[in-house]
Amino acid sequence: MKISVVSPVYGAEKIIPELVRRIKSVLEKITQEYEIVLIEDGSPDKSWEAIELACKKHTEFIGIKLSRNFGQHYAITAGIEKSTGDVIVLMDCDLQDDPKSIASLIEQYKKGFDIVFTKRAMRKHSLFKKVSAALFNSLFRYVGNKEFDVDAGTLVLFSKSVRTAFLSINDADRLYLQLLKWVGFNKTFVTVPHNDRFEGESSYSFSRLLNVALQGYTSFSNKLLHITIILGTLIALASFFAILVIVVMYFYNGFQSGWASLITAIFFSTGLILLNMGVVGLYVGKIFNQTKNRPLYIIERSLSL
Repeated sequence: MKISVVSPVYGAEKIIPELVRRIKSVLEKITQEYEIVLIEDGSPDKSWEAIELACKKHTEFIGIKLSRNFGQHYAITAGIEKSTGDVIVLMDCDLQDDPKSIASLIEQYKKGFDIVFTKRAMRKHSLFKKVSAALFNSLFRYVGNKEFDVDAGTLVLFSKSVRTAFLSINDADRLYLQLLKWVGFNKTFVTVPHNDRFEGESSYSFSRLLNVALQGYTSFSNKLLHITIILGTLIALASFFAILVIVVMYFYNGFQSGWASLITAIFFSTGLILLNMGVVGLYVGKIFNQTKNRPLYIIERSLSL
């Protein structure tokens, strides 16, 4: 059984040597056939030089340098496509997921599961990251996927059959955990520890988290469109009853001017219309991006011995 470990790299120049040491130490206890695929995703530091050094020292390593920063999920897709193992393990390079957890995932694979997801026992993130992640996950459960686990980790294992199914999906949006849930197959969860980041800070700013959230909501559900329809219907009903009230008041009290309420109603309705147009625009934009049919990523260099 050959194991492929795929890890996207961004801003991890000082982490890579330790990442290499830990992954090799774990895999050598499980199998003699393995490969480690590191994808440099347009990192601003010297991460690529660190990957080059690892590839020169170890024949099991494959280094991929993308032509620019395409994003974590596209880098992962590039790594999956290059992998040749019977089992593929995806993990972040920051070592918050301990490579030792790979052994637990392999055990579940041997029991017959094609996909092994992870749950984090306790998240070691900043307060902002915890709150934003909890909000995203909760909203995603409501808008996109009822089965989405709020404690789901990014460490995941899947079989070669799942790899083939994953790569057959030509979606321009590549939220890999959601795509892996979508493909089906026999799956399970394993609880794993979550450590402090080995070095540095996460590159996910608030704007990037917001972008990922919008991408997730609109890629896997049209429920946002349903919500806008419901809001429009409720406001239309409220307006109808308001008109009835105004007519009744006219017959009892005569005409009553209400410029403040009128202006408020106009601004509220205008804001709601713009919001609905924005939601529709998100879906139209996704159709536009899909029809362009551009490559998901571009490889500048590739290293393997």
